[in-house]
Amino acid sequence: MRTAIAFAFFWVFVSPSIAATQQDHTTSREFGVLFSSDELLSLTIEAPLRSIFRQREQESDDHDAVLRYAQGDGTEVVLDIGLRTRGKFRLQRSTCRFPPLRVNIKTGQAENTVFEGEDKLKLVTHCQTNRPEYEQYVLREYLVYRLYNLLTDLSFQVRLARITYVNTEEDDEPITRFGFLIEDEDNVALRSGWEAMSVPIVPPDVYDQDQLNQVEIFQYLIGNTDWDAFRNAPDEDFCCHNVKVVGDMAGPVFPIPYDFDFSGIVNTRYATPDPSLDIRRVRQRQYRGICRPREDIDLTLQSFIEKKDEMYALYQNAEGLDERSLEDTIEYLDEFFETIENPGRVRSRIERDCRR
Repeated sequence: MRTAIAFAFFWVFVSPSIAATQQDHTTSREFGVLFSSDELLSLTIEAPLRSIFRQREQESDDHDAVLRYAQGDGTEVVLDIGLRTRGKFRLQRSTCRFPPLRVNIKTGQAENTVFEGEDKLKLVTHCQTNRPEYEQYVLREYLVYRLYNLLTDLSFQVRLARITYVNTEEDDEPITRFGFLIEDEDNVALRSGWEAMSVPIVPPDVYDQDQLNQVEIFQYLIGNTDWDAFRNAPDEDFCCHNVKVVGDMAGPVFPIPYDFDFSGIVNTRYATPDPSLDIRRVRQRQYRGICRPREDIDLTLQSFIEKKDEMYALYQNAEGLDERSLEDTIEYLDEFFETIENPGRVRSRIERDCRR
């Protein structure tokens, strides 16, 4: 009954005019420079890390902190920021002793800096300080975001950083690790002329079908089963699970994927596949897209094939990626392209497993 009500709620506001509003939507908004470059940032964060890490609730408090970096001319920029923990699975102490963080850029602080125009930013951290493989996970997940950037502008932009953390509460040695910043969800929508939407559920046929098909093939590429473009997880208030909904209440509506640490291409030691699927490891791919005509699938697959060389180059030129991570990823990409370039494998591994 609740599902039926949710469907009705969405359709009251969306369905009457969606077919009539599939025109180009070209309005865009200019933002700051943080995500306009792929150059590695060098940052220092000074914060009461012990107090921050104690708070592992969904709504933890901001703690006063300082962010420092050097501009191109060597001038040091110092910003007062708020810092708090965030996340879900990685928020658990058993998973990450050094959890993901949210950076709150205080009003008026960032003018004429690389953070101008930014407000709240997600920071993906290295999770475990004394285990080198966890820093590789950071780089591998960062590169998944970059992979999707190659396919569409309707994607979260990211910026890689080398971050030195100074714990102001204890006389610890500073630690320096890779991390990356993720574009705010409102900005990812607004720079493309849309709005981030909070809705209870999204029926499959409400989405822009080309964009939905692209997301479904991309999730297959990276071996991710920790997502749902149509419903939220039980502990989430709004749709959808690890997919942000953007667009317009009058239509169209677009899915934007995020949060890839449970994917096979990242292959974290704590990742597990969706328990409802008949696979044992996240490195095993299983297609979870809806069923659609073969010509539509082939058209989307061709867009991936056209980006094949750029995808390989992204990893081959990646800063900080060790030899093992590179080899694992290239092998995983090879398996994907061997599948989608073979009509028989497309039939047996994508068409066969689609969601009816």
